[in-house]
Amino acid sequence: MTHYTINNLGYHVEERGTGNPVVLLHGFTGSTETWRPLMSELEKGFRVIAIDLPGHGQTEAPPNIDRYRMEAVADGIAGLLEQLDAVPAHWLGYSMGGRVALYFACRFPLFVRSLLLESASPGILDANDRVARAKQDFALAQRIEQEGVTHFVDYWQNLPLFDTQQRLSEETRTALRTQRLRNSATGLANSLRGMSTGVQPELWSELSNLGMPVQLIAGEDDRKFVDINRRMAAKIPNSRLMVIPNSGHAVHLEAAGLYSDLVLDFFSDASKHGGQHLPNAKKGNEYERGD
Repeated sequence: MTHYTINNLGYHVEERGTGNPVVLLHGFTGSTETWRPLMSELEKGFRVIAIDLPGHGQTEAPPNIDRYRMEAVADGIAGLLEQLDAVPAHWLGYSMGGRVALYFACRFPLFVRSLLLESASPGILDANDRVARAKQDFALAQRIEQEGVTHFVDYWQNLPLFDTQQRLSEETRTALRTQRLRNSATGLANSLRGMSTGVQPELWSELSNLGMPVQLIAGEDDRKFVDINRRMAAKIPNSRLMVIPNSGHAVHLEAAGLYSDLVLDFFSDASKHGGQHLPNAKKGNEYERGD
């Protein structure tokens, strides 16, 4: 575990293994702890770089909202990877981290060897819908600051989006809650104000320009994101979508073994082929994988 200062912001990074670099980005309320089980597998063949996004984990949580905007976050990560001599890299992002990874791939395509997105989206296409969602996100940010992290985590983990996580063991759910509680109110609130779905740049129009292989993953029970990812797969030229049965938004938790296999297979294939194409896949292909 190491700290790096990029653009006057301290980033916490957990690095393991050697080989082609793989960048891991967690979701909202997450941290590098999200990836500990997966890192144990990936480090056997890759140089794994897990990053705490601004306002999360042990990365700094500055009061300036501008430091959380997609542009600033992408610039910071680009500088970090240059300092680490980890360009180009394979990328994996979950939920908010997936949105950041997708934005990064659109802005810095030469830094991205391949891209794996779990339960991610390119933002909201309709301008009026974006404004409405931004108002919700700002109201939630204010609630976090007023009520504190504990009350917010109580609310957050009981959202319908995470209903399927009730299938997880009590030990796993307790560990997830404990990790979420380590975040600060300022960091979480400003992350919503700076890079939530309501305020991020809309990327639907950028998808057809992606040239690297892209693997999309969504849980079958997360119907909203299955629909979003099917639409994404139809627009990204070199992409493949896998819909995972008996799983919701957090596939990496709810189908951990299968998820690990998919990630390793994808990055191994992309490494062998130089990140230029996705073997045995055509535009928009979709595979449903069972346990």
